[in-house]
Amino acid sequence: MLPKKYATIRIGLLALLLTTLTACSGMESAFAPDPKLKNNSSTPTASSSETQPPQTQGQLPDAFPADIPRYPTAQFLAAEPGLTAAQGITRWQSNDPSNAIATFYQQQFQSGGWQIVTPFPTEGGNAENVLVARQNDLEVKISIASSSPTEFAIAYQRNNNAANSPTDNPTPTQLASDTPLEFSDLDRIAEPWRGYVQDLAALGVLISNQNQGDRFNPDAIITRREYARWLVAANNKLFANQPGKQLRLAANNSQPVFQDVPKNDPDFAAIQGLAEAGFIASTLTGDNSAMLFRPDAPLTREDLIAWKVALDRRKALPSASIDQIKQTWGFQDATKIDPKALRSLYADYQNSGQANISRVFGSTTLFQPKKNVTRAEAAAALWYFGFQGDGISARDALQIQTQQTANQNQNQ
Repeated sequence: MLPKKYATIRIGLLALLLTTLTACSGMESAFAPDPKLKNNSSTPTASSSETQPPQTQGQLPDAFPADIPRYPTAQFLAAEPGLTAAQGITRWQSNDPSNAIATFYQQQFQSGGWQIVTPFPTEGGNAENVLVARQNDLEVKISIASSSPTEFAIAYQRNNNAANSPTDNPTPTQLASDTPLEFSDLDRIAEPWRGYVQDLAALGVLISNQNQGDRFNPDAIITRREYARWLVAANNKLFANQPGKQLRLAANNSQPVFQDVPKNDPDFAAIQGLAEAGFIASTLTGDNSAMLFRPDAPLTREDLIAWKVALDRRKALPSASIDQIKQTWGFQDATKIDPKALRSLYADYQNSGQANISRVFGSTTLFQPKKNVTRAEAAAALWYFGFQGDGISARDALQIQTQQTANQNQNQ
């Protein structure tokens, strides 16, 4: 029996772990109640021999995967019921601070060739202190609680289907379609945002790898990978007749720029292509802190603007300060903006009537740089590309496309 002082910590830690499982593919059903334990939770049966009962302090089950790194000074506390070699949840404790434990696991997974699906948060506030990493068929979640001494949980699941599927020749995500899309929930979008979505859908830009049916889900949060995919597709569709402004997809033999976007990632070509062209921050642009892309993390407002303005301007951005942002945009929360994004916001202001911030967020004195972006907001940003009158909208591209089709029909 663990001391009573751990009871509250254990409940909070497991709540932190379990409430975030749905954010990670492949782990949603990993820790559902074992059907073998439903009818008789106290008396073992012959069919329950594959699982192990809760472990007491210091007795790590033999089934715990040996390839999961173990923090050197951590003491094993307990394993949740149902632990097997395929899945399980274990709890640990260390006198070291939580940031030391987080740094250890981040470095261990990176140096060990793991794909970091979700890194530990770099921002403060109420962000959940969770990391998700994947290697071959094994997915691991590290959840660190705010406690003293520090408690953390390690959850894992093996996906046999992933182990048997090819990784050298992944199926890339479709960037765009030649077939216009019609969404059934456009009535949920107010104008002018509805028109932006309709135009981009008609161009075949708004392709998603999610099972959404005929719904656009305008209020859903867009991930960094999906916005990168839309960004490349929208740019290439709008500039279909200008090869010099087309974005090139990365080749399969390219050395991955981001540690969490390997070659077998379905969006590798688009994300790597943006990095190789210098339109998003990476080690190629001299930003040694941008070793991770965090593809499945929500897109923030400041990243939405930074990536888009880079393609609007297509040259070096002007220098900018917090005072300039306050004087131009009038943002009351300018001090909360990442210094790296200040130049993008200032350049966007110089785009006057076609500024992304005005088109997407309307009139506002609060930028809320860390706020998550919705799918409708992302579409509004991608409706127009260009700077100070030298640009093209999705509506323009549709008219050009219609005229070209008419000319081809006349010539047949």
